[in-house]
Amino acid sequence: MTTTGEVVAAIGDNTIDEYLGRDAHSFVGGNALNVAVQLAARGRTARYFGAVGPDRDGERVRRSLVLAGVDVAGLVTVPGRTSVSRIRVDAAGDRHFEFEDFAVCADYAPGPQALDLLAECRAAHIGLLPAAAPSVRAWLAGHGVLVSQDCGVTSGYDKLDIAFCSQAAAGAPATVIAEAAIAGGARLAVVTCGAEGSLAHDGRTWWRAGVAPAEVVDTTGAGDSYAAAFLDARLAGADVDQAMAAAAASAAGACAHR
Repeated sequence: MTTTGEVVAAIGDNTIDEYLGRDAHSFVGGNALNVAVQLAARGRTARYFGAVGPDRDGERVRRSLVLAGVDVAGLVTVPGRTSVSRIRVDAAGDRHFEFEDFAVCADYAPGPQALDLLAECRAAHIGLLPAAAPSVRAWLAGHGVLVSQDCGVTSGYDKLDIAFCSQAAAGAPATVIAEAAIAGGARLAVVTCGAEGSLAHDGRTWWRAGVAPAEVVDTTGAGDSYAAAFLDARLAGADVDQAMAAAAASAAGACAHR
């Protein structure tokens, strides 16, 4: 099956982010869901593939995706609970996850019908997908779909066109992380380094980018915004350094609000 050249997908986690502390807030989030919403906001036709439980939180996730203009044909309701995360934000705006229950997301894997829909896409981003990432990467690559993945939440680099990595999550020097991703099979590794910016490597060339100015309120979702903007820019034909600059600006915008 050939790609349409139009549709972009995100596969994996969604969650309800519950904020702890002086100001109690609750948002719909999750790596894959955030990327789908961000791509739709950038004018892309976005599909989301993931699972929710038959509960109020699951309906909230579905409603939020629809309101954001994301195609939810790949969102399934299965027995169990919708994922919940509890977050505390410190005075510097850095988020700390105090509790995470991935619930039905932990066992989600796209079924045959979902895989057929994914094969129609130009690109697909994998978020948290612990049960099925290797087989999904292989399926997508075999059908000519550009594949990216958040390697901070899902392991493995094989069959990846873009490996998004986090220095904070990996706990190693950014250059070491990038080289490991390339050695593991990724064609391009992009490593976010918090306030130090980001770097990218394709096995031959290194690129580096700083951060965009921002008054940091909450860093939750900044990496997802970076990934979505980078992917969008690359699909539009941008060079790696141009995509990194666009991604840094998007991440800064995400940091400026809860």
